[in-house]
Amino acid sequence: MLKILVPIKKVVDYNVQVRPTADNKEVDIQNVKMGINPFDEIALEEAVRIKEAKKEVIIVTVTVGNKSVEDVLRSSLAFGADHSILILTELDLNPLQVAKTLHQVVIDESPDLVLMGKQAIDDDCNQTGQMLAGLAGWPQATFISKLEFNGDNVSFAREVDDGIENTEARLPCVVTVDLRLNEPRYISLPNIIKAKKKQIKTIDLTDLKINVARKTFISEVTEPEPREKGELVKTVDQLISHLKKSGVKNQ
Repeated sequence: MLKILVPIKKVVDYNVQVRPTADNKEVDIQNVKMGINPFDEIALEEAVRIKEAKKEVIIVTVTVGNKSVEDVLRSSLAFGADHSILILTELDLNPLQVAKTLHQVVIDESPDLVLMGKQAIDDDCNQTGQMLAGLAGWPQATFISKLEFNGDNVSFAREVDDGIENTEARLPCVVTVDLRLNEPRYISLPNIIKAKKKQIKTIDLTDLKINVARKTFISEVTEPEPREKGELVKTVDQLISHLKKSGVKNQ
């Protein structure tokens, strides 16, 4: 039996243009569309495909947050997860705190594989998977675009700056996935109905006895500066003339 743990996060939908709150302290998420982080959805799709191919697979999804994030766990159950865990807290945790929390879940659940998105699209930190592997003392494979099992080993194709790197790790391990691994399926209505009967286990963060004291804080959230209007040129000579006026020098 292979047990796969898939951490997921609720984020603002990638089609929504985010805005800071009036006090510039955080992102305004009131009355905006939200859902599962797209990279986590890819990880969940891969877990379901592994289950469809191997049969004897248990998929557990986990997220950290308040009661409002329970809907993404319910969606993950409709997607194909067997059961879910909600680590309940009102705190806004940073990647290290989340990694510590997930590490405790790993200890309690004893998964063979942690399969997660390479980053969340709200903060783009790309840290939690690596930190979790470090805390657990497990091998890790990041930016994965292909995954294959070979007994107790898993082979990977990794997206790197100059192409694809092929590597291998022994289970248990932590894997973070890239966009090109797969294309997630749509959730069917019958599965949505079935998901209502599946289990969501709730654990209060304080019961895990983890030190989640923050050492970093967000001081301000602002919108990026608007881009200056571009200018079309019709010839190479005009382009060169504009570049010279802008101060660009020959190298």
